[in-house]
Amino acid sequence: MPQFMDVHHGMNGITADQLKEAHGADLAIEQEEGVHFEQAWADPESGTVYCLSEAPSAEAVQRVHERAGHRADEIHPVPVTV
Repeated sequence: MPQFMDVHHGMNGITADQLKEAHGADLAIEQEEGVHFEQAWADPESGTVYCLSEAPSAEAVQRVHERAGHRADEIHPVPVTV
């Protein structure tokens, strides 16, 4: 299944607990869109959050994020990994 890296901006000051809560909201509904969120990272200083997922499409990733209440600002395919 294709992988995607999505980026959220404007989450300045996000804490580990807040990141865990947001990631949990995605995990709770991911199966409904055929998505699996693998990992999430955050930089509280810049307000940037990154999520790595496997999904049928970028649109499916966005639908999960929108339903969970934190729309992604960017979604990038990850066609090559090592």
